[in-house]
Amino acid sequence: MTNYLPYIFITLFALKTVTELYLNWRNLRHIKNHQGSVPEGFQEKISLEEHNKAARYSCEKIKLSQLSILFHSLIFLAWLPGGGLNQIDQIARTWATNQWQQGLTFFAIFFIISYFLSLPEKIYHTFVIEQKYGFNKTTPKIFITDQIKQLLLMTIISVALLSLVLKIMSSYPEHWWFIAWVVIIAFQFFMMWAFPVVIAPLFNKFSPLEEGEVKKQVQELLDKTGFESDGIFIMDASKRSAHGNAYFTGLGKKKRIVFFDNLIKSLDSKEIKAVLAHELGHFKKKHILKSLIRSVFISLLGFYILGKVANNDLFYQSHFVSTNSTYMALMLFSLVVPVYTFFLEPISTWLSRKNEYEADTFAAEFADARDLISSLIKLYKENASTLTPDPIYSKFYHSHPPAIERISHLKSLVT
Repeated sequence: MTNYLPYIFITLFALKTVTELYLNWRNLRHIKNHQGSVPEGFQEKISLEEHNKAARYSCEKIKLSQLSILFHSLIFLAWLPGGGLNQIDQIARTWATNQWQQGLTFFAIFFIISYFLSLPEKIYHTFVIEQKYGFNKTTPKIFITDQIKQLLLMTIISVALLSLVLKIMSSYPEHWWFIAWVVIIAFQFFMMWAFPVVIAPLFNKFSPLEEGEVKKQVQELLDKTGFESDGIFIMDASKRSAHGNAYFTGLGKKKRIVFFDNLIKSLDSKEIKAVLAHELGHFKKKHILKSLIRSVFISLLGFYILGKVANNDLFYQSHFVSTNSTYMALMLFSLVVPVYTFFLEPISTWLSRKNEYEADTFAAEFADARDLISSLIKLYKENASTLTPDPIYSKFYHSHPPAIERISHLKSLVT
C-alpha cells in the first residue's frame, strides 16, 4: 500500500512556507504604502521623518525575515527529505556504543550545525540593521562573550536534561512520556525561579531602583494593588541596545520587576507608573497563571502524542527517517510539530491581544490612561516601531494590538 503521508506532510510544509512569505510580503507592501503620512492622532508626537525611519527599519527587518524563511526552509528540507537526520544518526551510531551516548552525540551534532547556520543572521541583524538605525550598542567583544556564555549554558542544561529524558525513555517504555513530562515541567518551574537570580546576572547588571520620584510612584502603585515582589531593579540594557522595555520575572516570592535603563531615561515617573500598572494588570488578571496552565496541558498533550508515535514505524517513514530510536523520536517530533500547528497561531495571538486590552483597562484604573498613551507613543517612536502594520499579518503574528487600535482603546478609558 502506498504511503501518502510524506506527500501530505510536504504539502503542509509548503503551505506554511508560502503563507509566511505571503504574510511578510503583505506587511512590507502595507508599510510602504502608508509611509508617506503619519496616522491621525500621532502627528503631534511623531514627525514624518520619524515615521519614515520606522517604516524603513521595519521593511529591512521584513526583507531579512523573507531570506531567513527561505534559507531555513531549505535547511528543513535538507534535514528530512534530504536525509540529513539519517546521516547524523549514522555518525552517532558509529561514534557511540549505546543508545544513550548515541542520543547525546546525535543532538550535539544537530545543535552545533544549527547554531552555526543561524549565526550569520544574528550577526547581520545586530551589526548591520540595528547598527544602521542607531539601536545597536553591542560591541564585537560583548557579542562573542554572550555567544560563549549562551553556548556553555545551553550545553550544561541540554546535556543534563537530555540525559535524564533519554534514560527515562529507555527505562520506562510504557509510561516514559508522562514521567518525562513531569521532569520537563519541574525543570521549567526551576528555571522560572533560577533565571532572575542565577542566569540573568551572567549577562546583565541589575541595580536596585534608587530613591526618588520614580520609586515613590512605583511603590505607591505596588501598595495600592497589593503586589509583593523581591525587588525593583534597573537592568543595564543600554550596553547592548537602545531599545527600552520592562518585564516581570521569577516565581513566588522571587518575582522581580525589571526596568531597562533606557526606559527609565525615556519616560517620566507617571509614565513609568502607567507602564508598570499595565504589567501588573497581567499578573492581577491572572494572565501569567492562565498562560502557564495552558502551557502545562499543551505540553502534556504533546508528550502523550509523542508516546503514541515513538514506536510507530509509520511516524518515521512519513517524515523521511529510516531508523527508529528514542532520541530520533524526540528530535523528529520537535521538528514536525510546528508544521502541523502553524495555522493555529492566530488563536494564540488573539488570546494574547485580549490579555493586552484587559491589562490596559486595569492600568487605567490604577494610573492615568493618558500617561500610558504618552509612554506608548514615546516607545513606538524611540523603538522605531511601525504604526501601520498590515492588519492580516498583525492578527496572525502580533501579540500586542497595533498602535492605532491600542491607543484608541486607551482613549476610551480616559476619565
